[in-house]
Amino acid sequence: MSAALLIFDCDGTLVDTEPFYNIAWTAVLNRMGLPWTVEDERRHLMGRPWADAVAIVERALGRKVPADFESIVWTEVQAEFAKRPLQAVDGVAEALGALRGPRCVASSNWEDKVRESLATTGLGGFFDPAHIFVAAMVKRGKPAPDLFLHAAATMGAAPMECVVIEDSVPGVQAGVAAGMRVLGYAGPFTDPEGLAAAGAELFDDMRRLPALLA
Repeated sequence: MSAALLIFDCDGTLVDTEPFYNIAWTAVLNRMGLPWTVEDERRHLMGRPWADAVAIVERALGRKVPADFESIVWTEVQAEFAKRPLQAVDGVAEALGALRGPRCVASSNWEDKVRESLATTGLGGFFDPAHIFVAAMVKRGKPAPDLFLHAAATMGAAPMECVVIEDSVPGVQAGVAAGMRVLGYAGPFTDPEGLAAAGAELFDDMRRLPALLA
């Protein structure tokens, strides 16, 4: 099925950042007394906007996080980034090079972080700088459909003609709620069963993406 617009998530779909975030968040939460594992972090927080993630953490802790919580988390994330180079998801550059037609990025992350990640991994050239959409641009982030609908409307595509490429359960839920076809990347740091249950068509190799969209 050809698409009028391809909408890519960023973290874990284009850029292999999820391990950094998983480890960093888990370390911070453990120090705060929340005995979550990396799997717990992935299940509860992966793919969610910052404000939603903080609300989930506060409910789990039973108290408010410190005023400098954002700084604490990002210091830990940067420490993880310093240990090994940030890379594109395996095979995604080849897939992007083979794909034609309109495309954009729709991420729960901050805009500067998305742009930095794409530039660092050499993927920035595959996307028009004006076609980067983030959760701060809409009232509700994933799993609400707002971000995907905003991206589609901005780029003049009908939701039913869009295809979302996602690796998180909230992202898949958002795409389905938007009335879009959703391809779920079942990478090493994902929840394949959760992706499928949320309504995604699963694939585990980015090199297969052009064929899935043919």
